[in-house]
Amino acid sequence: MVAPPDSAPPDDDVLWARSLHYSHSGSPGLIGVGAAVRQGEILAVTGPRGSGKTTLLRCLAGRLVPDQGEVRFDGIAVHTLGALARERLFRARFAWIGPEPQLLPELKVWENAALPLLLTGAPHRAARAAAHEWLERLDIGGFAGKRPGALNRAESQRVALARALAGEPAVLFADEPTAPLHRAERALLLRTLTTAARSHAITVVLATHDEETAAAADRDLALLDGRPADAAAVVSPGTTEDQAACSLSA
Repeated sequence: MVAPPDSAPPDDDVLWARSLHYSHSGSPGLIGVGAAVRQGEILAVTGPRGSGKTTLLRCLAGRLVPDQGEVRFDGIAVHTLGALARERLFRARFAWIGPEPQLLPELKVWENAALPLLLTGAPHRAARAAAHEWLERLDIGGFAGKRPGALNRAESQRVALARALAGEPAVLFADEPTAPLHRAERALLLRTLTTAARSHAITVVLATHDEETAAAADRDLALLDGRPADAAAVVSPGTTEDQAACSLSA
């Protein structure tokens, strides 16, 4: 059931969500979570493992439909769209990078980086040029003609970031993208990510449990047990949702 809207997102928020609830097979994943992000802003979603970070990103990206609440992107009510419309929106306006590069071993490195553009019908030459540009920015252009098997883990993750940025998405969802990396590689990935956000007005929603990674964001949204951390702090074990709501409104 989707909650009826009782307010509209601010004009300067490109991505906005209100009162999101989501359950995984009956187990609460999100409980009353909201978010708002402006164009070109970097929002860090923080919290320990199991706090709901990935679930929130997937709801914001239209990969999951919340049980209750609203998600709006650039005036589009994402939570009301059908599966096909959400997939089209994702391919056209969003990008995703996770902790695993998920490169296709049969494709060359530049082809992996260009794949989202090619899937949306971009001209082959333009897709290749964009892929090469971002591979060079990530200091991995020399591997463009090789297969992913020739890369180490950190290099593969840089290709995954090039793939996410090549289409210049409106919103990039980054789910623990630096988790498998050593400090120097993490710094390079974050530097490219933040520079791209500033120079290309790309909005970034970054899920991380790492304080140094979160520090690269403009601001953060902390989650705990599927709730905003400040709300979770007043909810003791055994407290019902109605009791918690009364505590928060008191």
